[in-house]
Amino acid sequence: MPFIPHTDEDVRAMLKAIGVDRVDALFDEIPGSLRGVSLDGVPAGLNELELTRLMRARAADDGEYLSFIGAGAYEHHIPAAVWQIATRGEFYSSYTPYQAEASQGTLQLLYEYQSMMTSLTGLDVTNASLYEGASALAEAVLMAVRAHKTGRRVLVPRTLDPRWRKVVRSIVYNQGIELTEIDYDARTGCTPLQNVSTLGADGSAALVVAQPNFFGALENVDELVDWAHAQGLLAIAVVNPTALALLRPPGEWGAKGADIAVGDGQPLGIPLSGGGPYFGFMACRDALVRQMPGRIVGKTVDTDGRTGYTLTLQAREQHIRRSKATSNICTNQGLMVTAATIYMALLGPSGLANVARASHANATQLRERLAAVTGVRPCFDAHVFHEFVVRLGKPVAPVLRALQADGILGGLDLTPHYPELGPALLVCATETKTSDDLERYARALARAVG
Repeated sequence: MPFIPHTDEDVRAMLKAIGVDRVDALFDEIPGSLRGVSLDGVPAGLNELELTRLMRARAADDGEYLSFIGAGAYEHHIPAAVWQIATRGEFYSSYTPYQAEASQGTLQLLYEYQSMMTSLTGLDVTNASLYEGASALAEAVLMAVRAHKTGRRVLVPRTLDPRWRKVVRSIVYNQGIELTEIDYDARTGCTPLQNVSTLGADGSAALVVAQPNFFGALENVDELVDWAHAQGLLAIAVVNPTALALLRPPGEWGAKGADIAVGDGQPLGIPLSGGGPYFGFMACRDALVRQMPGRIVGKTVDTDGRTGYTLTLQAREQHIRRSKATSNICTNQGLMVTAATIYMALLGPSGLANVARASHANATQLRERLAAVTGVRPCFDAHVFHEFVVRLGKPVAPVLRALQADGILGGLDLTPHYPELGPALLVCATETKTSDDLERYARALARAVG
């Protein structure tokens, strides 16, 4: 948002309008003993030129790297128009649309977002976003347990992001919900049906299915979802929204489709930004809509027949449901959803599919190139989307340090999360990488492991 300065005259006029003579009078209810009397630790202020030079120097110290890290945070090209529009004042500063008559622009945008996400997921309804993907999955687990009514256990594959598993466990364990982890196949990196069925469905409410999974591998989602439904469980899909431009949506998995789908919307026009803010999305079938947390925006007409938008469903504690609320979510990542809606509208279905195809092609090319490097071999043989795992002939940490010295962020060390894999490295390539980038990475990795 552009900076809007106030002159001394402006400030005096505003103070006069509210009946005070100085700014400090606005804070006179704060006891003097609590007020800070000096800012000794804060250096003198800088002018715009000095500040710009300082920040450029700090950015140069950070360095500019060629990144092959994915693991839930993906570098995609974001058209300049996305954030130029999203940071306009009417979007940038808008808050919860409590008053529909004064919030038609925000409500229409959220309605368009919901329409796009239902198209991507193949499900009936989506909400107006959640905080991020991990907590969205936790909400889906709570939602499934409420809907199932009797089951208090949820089956979760170890091929799900280990950080997401920690977040879900932290949120649901105090409610007496058990998360039972399902091991993966050492050859494919996928979750075989045999491992799921061996655990059984007794006392369970849902099965979580990730596509692609944390290793980047594509699971056999049809047989997993069909098994869950045959056992009377709900199926919760965890999906990458970019991948959905190419892969079958969760609403079409198996004979009946997944019941709930969640994911992180970061790939849809949200910059990496040092870890956030991101936003979570959730979609479900109509039958579960009253168990869905957050808000749902609807389209209607007014008394004169003109199109209007309103909050159709708000199962939140902040509204009339109070203790009967499905969730204690108090707000969402509305600005991120705004950017994602603009991003999807600009790219369209074919543009998003092109991003997915280019990402898959780059990952496939890089995987083949790295497999030819001495001391590097693929860890799994499953099909992948835009991430894959390689096993190195030496510990991962020093290899990553050597790559960083070459100006490359080489991927995520899986050793702390999956020690049984040995020195394993998760690598990602999106549409932002060129053939020269891939070759540069392969050469640098060969030097680092050689």
